[in-house]
Amino acid sequence: MSKVTVAFDAGNYLGETPVWCAPEQALYWVNCEHEPELHRWEPQTGTHNFWPMPQRIGGFAFKAEGGLLIALFDGLYDFTPETGELELRVASPFPPHVALHESAVDRQGRFWIGGFDQRFPADRTAADAAICRLDGDRLLPVITGISVANALAFSPDGTTLYASDSPKRTVEAYELDPATGDVSNGRTFLALKEGEGFVDGATVDAEGGYWLANVAAGALRRYLPDGRLDRIVPLPFSNPTKPVFGGPELATLFITSTKSVQACFMTPTEPNGPVYALEPGFVGIAESPLALS
Repeated sequence: MSKVTVAFDAGNYLGETPVWCAPEQALYWVNCEHEPELHRWEPQTGTHNFWPMPQRIGGFAFKAEGGLLIALFDGLYDFTPETGELELRVASPFPPHVALHESAVDRQGRFWIGGFDQRFPADRTAADAAICRLDGDRLLPVITGISVANALAFSPDGTTLYASDSPKRTVEAYELDPATGDVSNGRTFLALKEGEGFVDGATVDAEGGYWLANVAAGALRRYLPDGRLDRIVPLPFSNPTKPVFGGPELATLFITSTKSVQACFMTPTEPNGPVYALEPGFVGIAESPLALS
């Protein structure tokens, strides 16, 4: 495993949702807030672009027909990078205190997104968010009673959905019907102990290993498909938010980070805010394009 290095010094307040675009050989990610932005960076050329957003941004996906679908606070918007134009496609199903948050696309090209109940920091019982699936012209809440949705990922064969309500420090695994997108039979896949930090974003490698960003603990954790902890990768910064495989061979693990978490379980030697990278000895799975009906 290679040394962890700064790939791009983004200085993000809340870097999140990195996605590798193979046709462009570029990494996209968001700075959720302070200020809300979509970022694009080409490792081979060093080209960096970013687009300010009018609201908090949680996630996005590449549409099969071109352009992006962007999750802003209050809904899903079609986004044209060349012009910066945003057009509302689907309004959020949540009340005004819940923001659309982390997103992912399953192996069949369906869009999934969770919510963040913004009352939670002050009210630990606040749980009006959910994990939703985009069905045509509506976002359908599928897993409800969520405070802060995170850790969305899918097994290589597309039959398992991983998701978390982060404050619980657990990740659940659900059976996912590839044909319908229905989920069932949720079970606890992993649980962090007191002092082991918190659950944030995740990705899955080609062998089915589940890579969890262990925020506040300065680590990545790889779990086998049966839930056994395979390894812990220490990081020199305390607050990783989400990893993704990228690069020409999908052999580089890029990791976004955040300055926003104050309570840490380790003393960082490198700053939070950049996008970091390492070569973990595993390869990822190409991102599925978003198939919109």
